[in-house]
Amino acid sequence: MPASDAALTHARALIAQIPLFDAHNDMPWEIRARHGSDVAAARLTEDRPGRDTDIAKLLAGGVAAQFWAAFIPTDVPHPLRTALEQIELIHRFTEAHADVFLPARSPDDVARAKAEGRIASFIAVEGGVALEESLEILSIFHRLGVRYMTLCHNETLAWIDSTTDVSRHGGLTEFGRRVIAEMNRLGLMVDLSHTSHDAMRAVLDISEAPVVFTHCNAYGLCRHPRNVPDDVLARIPANGGIVMATFVPDFISQRALDWARPLRDDFGKARHGLEFRSAVAAVAAEKGPKPAVTIPELADHIDYMTARVGIDHIGIGSDFYGGPTLEGLEDVSRFAYLIAELVHRGWSDDALAKLMSGNFVRVFRQVESVAGRLKGLRKPAVGRL
Repeated sequence: MPASDAALTHARALIAQIPLFDAHNDMPWEIRARHGSDVAAARLTEDRPGRDTDIAKLLAGGVAAQFWAAFIPTDVPHPLRTALEQIELIHRFTEAHADVFLPARSPDDVARAKAEGRIASFIAVEGGVALEESLEILSIFHRLGVRYMTLCHNETLAWIDSTTDVSRHGGLTEFGRRVIAEMNRLGLMVDLSHTSHDAMRAVLDISEAPVVFTHCNAYGLCRHPRNVPDDVLARIPANGGIVMATFVPDFISQRALDWARPLRDDFGKARHGLEFRSAVAAVAAEKGPKPAVTIPELADHIDYMTARVGIDHIGIGSDFYGGPTLEGLEDVSRFAYLIAELVHRGWSDDALAKLMSGNFVRVFRQVESVAGRLKGLRKPAVGRL
């Protein structure tokens, strides 16, 4: 899309006026993996080629609010310790660049950061393995500024099924139901990305607050297990929650997903023990290059999900640094190109404002409102699995 395109110009004007809220970015794990959690060594102020997130790119992209994932691999030896280290890492880079980032805990911080020309920096925990099966940890996370938790990652836990692993619990156990109840009481948003489809249904049955799908697409368009099936999408409006379209190519394009099947197990994960580069080269030699995935295909998912959940229940959760990127959305500086595609499709400014941040802020407020009510009715949860 050329820079002179009227839709792109309009998209950039909207981003200048309306907060752009991205629900999921894995940069903290990238800093840990590449720099041993040394924020200074990451040199975030430098616009380095080849990385999809840094301060220069965030500012160029007009990002006004960002949830940073404190990601914890399921098999890490000390999941709680790892989660705490990741939370501290987020605090450190937020504080180290206080001219850029506003430490954020409340939905009100989105408008405040926009007015100050800063980026509201929120924290999420990605992986309920970090609880080490203790309900009290939820309260500790909330005190440290965590505002949503992804219930699991790519593996099934002792209390919840992952969509990319064997289901052992029919979705959710009794302990899992207690986790949801305590998250509702605290005001921790419940993120159903990565959970099995039955777990999604089970949580929707019991959650007293709106739920979030922070980085998922439509299973009806791309049959990756990480995506949300139509019957679950249909339940989101009654719950008041939100589904947030993600930029992961294999969650967007059925052609790309089919091309990659020899590289993945039956659950959609990379095959165990695979030497990935040589395996990719072998598939390319047999099938040709992997199909490119484009912004219009992502916009198809946004249109598809909006048709099923309504304009008040859709958002954006990029999952940058979570894997490969798609053509035209290679880094966080390029959000305007997605907004421009939706402008091309006839989306109104009001609808785009809801997609960009209005809907997520509304969900955030509702979750806090439910928590305010429940705290007067229930004591803090205690106990272990």
